[in-house]
Amino acid sequence: MKDRLRAVFCDHLSIMRGKYLPHSKISDNETRFCRSTFGVHYDKDLLPAPGAMMMEGLPDMELRWLESEIRECWESGTQIVLGDLYDTDGAPLPMCPRGALKRAVAAWEAKGLAPKVGIELEAFAFIHDADGKLVPYDSLGGVVYGTGPFTDPRGFNDAIWDVAETVGFNLDMITAEYDSPQFEYTLTFDDALKAVDDIILFRQMAREVALAEGVILTFMPKPIVEAGGNGMHINFSFTDKNGANALSAGGKGGPEHLNDLARGCLSGLLHHHKGLAGLIAPTTSSYDRLQPGSLSGHWQNWGGDHRNVTTRVSTEGGAKARLEHRMADASANPYTAVAAVLHAALLGVENSYDLQPIETGDGFVETDATVGVGVDLKSAIADLSVDLALSNAVGAGLVENHVFMKMAEVEKTEGLTPEALRDFYIYYM
Repeated sequence: MKDRLRAVFCDHLSIMRGKYLPHSKISDNETRFCRSTFGVHYDKDLLPAPGAMMMEGLPDMELRWLESEIRECWESGTQIVLGDLYDTDGAPLPMCPRGALKRAVAAWEAKGLAPKVGIELEAFAFIHDADGKLVPYDSLGGVVYGTGPFTDPRGFNDAIWDVAETVGFNLDMITAEYDSPQFEYTLTFDDALKAVDDIILFRQMAREVALAEGVILTFMPKPIVEAGGNGMHINFSFTDKNGANALSAGGKGGPEHLNDLARGCLSGLLHHHKGLAGLIAPTTSSYDRLQPGSLSGHWQNWGGDHRNVTTRVSTEGGAKARLEHRMADASANPYTAVAAVLHAALLGVENSYDLQPIETGDGFVETDATVGVGVDLKSAIADLSVDLALSNAVGAGLVENHVFMKMAEVEKTEGLTPEALRDFYIYYM
């Protein structure tokens, strides 16, 4: 059988959607979907969201890709490609998350800087018991930084590793996280678009490989009430025209050696802290994770080698100098989340916001910060709605659609028990 093509995009809910196309259509470089997909919710409810054109006949949109970006898929006899979305007149679709990231990259490149990104994903593992009930995967002696069969008795992470190497993902690490059965997956730093393309495809691959091993791998922010949450930490830096890391000051890292670029980025992330939450922590479950003292990015603060601040300045300098933003979770579309973080950082550079002092508290009992994220999704979306500078930078059409769908989500999840809330989300993220 000749290779078929799996042409995919990651939508407003961070759900992968696509089509299988025959080998004969691979060179077509485009295919169509219903634009009103951007009005579909987790529960399959179709809503008249802005831009989705549900009430205007549910017209088409086009997914277009480059042949050079087609890659081997983890499915036998299949290639896979991520594309960009356009309306049928050929204009970029305002809600396209990949397009939002491309705009963010272009904005930085206009300043002579190329964004580099590395993403850390956290996930919990579940299985179905003999009665078909979803229960946490029994990892026996799982511990933080655990490896081997006590941490993963079925070896599903070995299967993920093998497939990742076969199809060309550049793994940096797989390890057990603090809570059991929780795991962390990290790919190597790369150009922003490639890094996010890779993490989106890796996440889908990991979930599908785990499913074949009888495991439901979920990146949901808080699937187990008694345990910690799943984050999506966004590490970033910039390469200048000479190929050097523009965040590095004299080859040294840490808060004592911040240059003007790093200080500007920090000021932007802090200034837009509350608005960012609505985009990068965009589900009801996100606010069960984003709590004070939870190492999750709740507080409007920054620090050095400190895991209880939202933006962490790496102590590594030179080529490894970077900032780590710790608020996001993988219920966010990674394109949108990285675009939002890069735009917030750029707004800080362009507007020269004041940078508040470094956090001196422990983050558990004492903190200098007085501002945190909203208490729930409704509050976060309200904060996003009034942050017009951030919304316009990311894309007004994307944010308008997002706000509508997330306010619908507030209503859909109101009053759900923790188990019902988990089941509302878990098979989609």
